[in-house]
Amino acid sequence: MVIKRVEDFKKSLNRLEEAVNKTFKYLQSEDYSFFRDSAIQRFEFTVEIMWKSIKHYLLEKEGIECVSPKSCLREFFVVSNLDEEEAKKLLRMIDDRNLTSHTYHEEVAEEIFYNLKDYLDVMKKVLKRLQ
Repeated sequence: MVIKRVEDFKKSLNRLEEAVNKTFKYLQSEDYSFFRDSAIQRFEFTVEIMWKSIKHYLLEKEGIECVSPKSCLREFFVVSNLDEEEAKKLLRMIDDRNLTSHTYHEEVAEEIFYNLKDYLDVMKKVLKRLQ
């Protein structure tokens, strides 16, 4: 189960990166908000796949059961798969993911979009550790 989840996470992460990069190409275009919102939606489901991958990893490899995104990230930190800065960034990422239902507020959408590059970097680190 972990291998399948991690593979799905990898694919989703690649698609998210593709969406973010494409959106930056449209910054000055009238289509920018469409691409930005699409990237944010990819971010939502990539975060979902990531935390569930961590959940399965923790259960299968460490015997640790967690039930929520933040509890799984904290446990992943406890078993030395994240440093403190990465853990903080990932917890902020979960907060941003929780705000994505408010992307009709331009300020919220912009803030979340501009955080995505940073989140991509830390999610790539998580992927490496899960593999």
